[in-house]
Amino acid sequence: MKTNAGKTSSSVAGSGTITLGGELTVNRLGFGAMRLTGDGIWGPPKDRAGAIAVLRRAVELGVNFIDTADSYGPHVNEELIAEALAPYPKDLVIATKGGWNRPGPNQWTHDASPAHLRQAVEGSLKRLRLDRIDVYQLHTPDPVVPLAASMETLANMQSEGKIRLIGLSNVTVEHIERAQKIAPIVSVQNRYSFADREWDYVVDYCERNGIAFIPWFPLGAGTVEGRLLERIARARKVKPIQVALAWLLKRSPAMLPIPGTSSIAHLEENVQAASLQMSEEEYLELNGVAALAS
Repeated sequence: MKTNAGKTSSSVAGSGTITLGGELTVNRLGFGAMRLTGDGIWGPPKDRAGAIAVLRRAVELGVNFIDTADSYGPHVNEELIAEALAPYPKDLVIATKGGWNRPGPNQWTHDASPAHLRQAVEGSLKRLRLDRIDVYQLHTPDPVVPLAASMETLANMQSEGKIRLIGLSNVTVEHIERAQKIAPIVSVQNRYSFADREWDYVVDYCERNGIAFIPWFPLGAGTVEGRLLERIARARKVKPIQVALAWLLKRSPAMLPIPGTSSIAHLEENVQAASLQMSEEEYLELNGVAALAS
């Protein structure tokens, strides 16, 4: 992982860049496509044309890292990305995931068995209209399937040329170290925000070891934390989510936030966070509130 500090910009280029696995360089503010589905992350979006417009606008604004999963819909999200963006721009990196089953809205069940993962990768390739997936992430370790069995399957499919780089999601440092014995890990995606610091030690581990950290749920929802976000946002004449994203970008050069939305207006607001330079005082103030809340 290599990083480059960004200067003020009207696009996500202001966030700087990060290089995954020494191979794929992307802007350090991506897009999480999960919300471009129906309620409960189930079925198609209510406004399909609007969802396609959001994806195309994201790319226009310089987003070249899009995160999805076969379980979003299920399958709908990947199909939508292909419909909106294929044939893909040369620099666009699509990261998808596998390891869940979806029996219904807001329902998720584990299945990171070798057979399921192989089927999941093949399905994602077809839906995304790709010959090779740039970044394939194990969505979560399966409590009844050995991590080694899941990882060996992904490593084999990497050897077959169907996966370029491998990432993990919802993991501990122990999981990362065990997985690294089987295949190089280029990214880790865990829940994280300035107000939700449970995975601080994983962020630090990723930074030390050249692994990108992809935070999901980046906006702290606590009352005290929310008030502080709003106060800083009012003083800077920006939105609270922009402050939260700016904090993440300042937190670590390993950070690759993927804020998601189904609104072009909100997308454009999120992108503006790439050029928001948070002061050291603001950064430390948010750190202090998070420490008190933990």
